[in-house]
Amino acid sequence: MDAQSRGRADEIDPADQWVLNPRTGNYELRLADSAAQARPKVTAPRRSPSAPSAPTAPAPGVPRPRRGDPPPGGRRGGRSRKLGGGGRKKALAITGGVLAFLLVGGAVAGYLYYDHLNGNLSVTDVAGAGTGGFKKDQAINILVIGTDKRTGAGNEAYGDKDSVGHADTTILFHVSKDRTNATALSIPRDLIANIPACPTKQPDGSTKTIAPTKNTRFNTSLGQEGRDAGCTMRTVKELTGIEVDHFMMADFNAVKTLSTAVGGVPVCLAKPVNDEEGSHLKLDAGEHRLQGEEALAFVRTRHGFGNNSDLDRIRIQQQFLGSMMREMKSKETLTSPKKFLSLAEAATKSLGVDSGIGSIGKLTDLAGELKGIDTKNITFTTLPVLDNPAEPEGKKATVVVDHALADPLLQMIRGDVSLTEVEKKEAAAKEAADADTKAKQDALLQGNRAAATDVRVSVYNGGGPKGAASTTVNWLQNSKGVSKSGNEGNAPAKVGATQLEYAPNQADQARALADIMGLPATALKVGTADASAKTPMKLTLGPDFQQPGAPLAAAVPQQLPQDVQQAQADKAVCAK
Repeated sequence: MDAQSRGRADEIDPADQWVLNPRTGNYELRLADSAAQARPKVTAPRRSPSAPSAPTAPAPGVPRPRRGDPPPGGRRGGRSRKLGGGGRKKALAITGGVLAFLLVGGAVAGYLYYDHLNGNLSVTDVAGAGTGGFKKDQAINILVIGTDKRTGAGNEAYGDKDSVGHADTTILFHVSKDRTNATALSIPRDLIANIPACPTKQPDGSTKTIAPTKNTRFNTSLGQEGRDAGCTMRTVKELTGIEVDHFMMADFNAVKTLSTAVGGVPVCLAKPVNDEEGSHLKLDAGEHRLQGEEALAFVRTRHGFGNNSDLDRIRIQQQFLGSMMREMKSKETLTSPKKFLSLAEAATKSLGVDSGIGSIGKLTDLAGELKGIDTKNITFTTLPVLDNPAEPEGKKATVVVDHALADPLLQMIRGDVSLTEVEKKEAAAKEAADADTKAKQDALLQGNRAAATDVRVSVYNGGGPKGAASTTVNWLQNSKGVSKSGNEGNAPAKVGATQLEYAPNQADQARALADIMGLPATALKVGTADASAKTPMKLTLGPDFQQPGAPLAAAVPQQLPQDVQQAQADKAVCAK
């Protein structure tokens, strides 16, 4: 047997065998000798999160590991990574570990073997759902999906052990373009929604399209009728208007193993809980540190808090998730090799992802984009809903979107507006310092207008409807006489709102085009240097653009309606 096999046979946690060598600064795998046979010392790679992964060279006389050899703490037989909707597809129960793994994952790569962690992942080809990949200069949207599929030892006790599962807990995690803040939007499982047609990859490599379903529970977007995570991604896009870049899933064991790996997750209860009917959670009022089965019971209970609804359970899960994030980013976790290795092991074994981030290398790139976000700049919120009016009083089981509250919230997320108090205060200070901004913008529209035939403009689509640039140019040329307009297709990056960029000596052209297009003063962006005679202006159509000739959508609100639920990730509150 090899050294790793012996460690497993003796039931020694591999994380316990990694020791910091003070002379080299490297973490080294050290196994106890047996039968007078000395084991070679294995040194884990030491590098910065941005550097390429490369194992430390073996000592003289020690064979160099080959691809497929079992790495430290790993399984024998190499990786068993699978693509497609079938195979060993692992499902998600709770989102805490997945989001927290993202927020600390950049440092994990420094001293773990990628092949071993790659072998832990379950990867699904979502058949074209989502954008296919996040971009560094744009906001990132990750759908973290929870399912009630009973996978893992002991989880059948929660009932319905043979179920294929549903989208039981779902959070859309929006990371701002500048990577300073994030919004985590919970979507209620009992929300009535329309599930669009869903192409899904089959085990044999073929693609099957599952028919759309209208006016059904959101949670049926996963598992039911063979739907995979790509179906949930498509449903969320139709529901919110937000394009999802990637998805992540984990099984029931995620919350158990991750909460144990960090030494327990602190929670606070405002009152005692005794849920004999459901999760069997029994805790006194006050502070607790939960891990394993007790942690899973806490996030699964629907009878311990509030009015026993799923909306109250969402708030409890957000509280637990925020606490887990704080615990994972704590000094005690980040400086402990045992906790760190156990955390990475638990997270990847419980993690299912789309093929766009289907490797530790790609996950590390993603984690690198997120690692600088402070928990004080992460806001949890829930899509506002109302009781379903189609159901009789006393038998309300589903909910519908409360558009009066939900529409402004979704506009803010689509417009990349932060919900955190810190960001709001900074924005308010900036607005106060620029009190004359609106007057300056209005002044841009004062002056002469060029003739339509003299207007030169290149049109880009920076987030408008598909084909918006083409239809706009056709309209300008054929209906408005702007013959010097050209279609440039997709913009290099998406914009938050439609904007017209022009040089000072093109102001008369800009005013003319603003009149034709119905652009407000806020859409005009004047440069500092004059342009040459034949240089066109640049019109980039944003998500507020609907169609040529139609007014732009209302400006993105900067403040949420008072009744929208919010919770800050850095603030501990007691569950009621």
